[in-house]
Amino acid sequence: MKIGILREGKIPPDKRVALIPEQCEKAIESFPNLEIVVQPSEIRAYKQNEYTKYGIKFQEDLSDCDVLIGVKEVNIEELIPNKKYIFFSHTYKLQPYNKDLLRAILDKKIQLIDYELMTKNGERVIAFGRYAGIVGIYNGLKGYNKKLNKNKLTPAHECHNMSEMLDELIKLRFDPPIKILITGHGRVAHGAIEVLKKAKIKEVSNEDFINKNFETTVFTILAVDAYCSRISDDQFDLDEFYTNPEGYKSDFMKYAKHTDLYVACHYWDPRSPIIFTKEDARSPEFRIKMIADISCDINGPIASTLRSSTIQDPYYGYDPVLEKEVDFYDDNSIGVMAVDNLPCELPRDASRSFGKSFLEHILPALMGNDPEKIIDRASETDLQGNLMPDFEYLKDYVST
Repeated sequence: MKIGILREGKIPPDKRVALIPEQCEKAIESFPNLEIVVQPSEIRAYKQNEYTKYGIKFQEDLSDCDVLIGVKEVNIEELIPNKKYIFFSHTYKLQPYNKDLLRAILDKKIQLIDYELMTKNGERVIAFGRYAGIVGIYNGLKGYNKKLNKNKLTPAHECHNMSEMLDELIKLRFDPPIKILITGHGRVAHGAIEVLKKAKIKEVSNEDFINKNFETTVFTILAVDAYCSRISDDQFDLDEFYTNPEGYKSDFMKYAKHTDLYVACHYWDPRSPIIFTKEDARSPEFRIKMIADISCDINGPIASTLRSSTIQDPYYGYDPVLEKEVDFYDDNSIGVMAVDNLPCELPRDASRSFGKSFLEHILPALMGNDPEKIIDRASETDLQGNLMPDFEYLKDYVST
């Protein structure tokens, strides 16, 4: 098998890569019948000399490769017919902006294998979520300090790596101390918690968070049953919530009254309750001054997330009275950070972590050792130009 590592072509540019140089060498050592080549890139975080140091060759034309791997969506005009592609396609949820991409994949008889659909025992085996949490909480802490004109932290994307970024935490100043609230319990939340612990910020229980005052900055983590309850009787049943979230309401305001910085790390189903509304944000009891919306659902569960922001310009303000975007430093505004490609800020670290999962879970399956059918389940299309059976529901999506 010959694998080609694609140059990332989306705008804005993405510096990440699916396999870093030493991982390419390890892959070839593990599978002697495997060849890996890399498409040249001026923006990739790992440079050409870092790959050639490990004997990895560069090749502009990848048409002789069997499998082509990237990170983000491949530009339609760059798709090579009759190949296997692996990347995040953002199509299986019927995303309207990638309808033409999936249509082109079918027309060109490409087997699309989507990272987001790769699972074992129902759990995803590869993702960038941890780094979204790491960078997102850092940006939230940075934004809170920035809004109050405290010490300025260096932007994550200007740091060489995560270690250099974490060293910046020593500049944090919280006087008076603040309360930080996290929603979510997955990879994203765990990444955020890593940074808070590195900053020596103490975790407290949900109860103490709303009932006690502290002399130092603290944080708490809300599971969904802490901020949602059944409309009929204020109880909570997790299985029922997953199947019938319409029957639930948000109890988030009892925490918003005691929160200074809110960090959204949850997964949100559009059928689920709005976490806080525009009316909630106008309440005199709504204390939150800065929101790091890592989940970044536009016009979704968080009223202040009006749009996604960018790595170069990550912050904007939301005026709850005017219900519109205002200057970040406006006295009446809630600060918002809603960057939707956060792992791109630490491309070297994020790529290393991603590649480790690729070597452990994806490459063996790709090479034929796939008892769990990881590749089959993650394939939206086949090499004959058909949707796979589990993705027949996409037929109308691509035909209209």
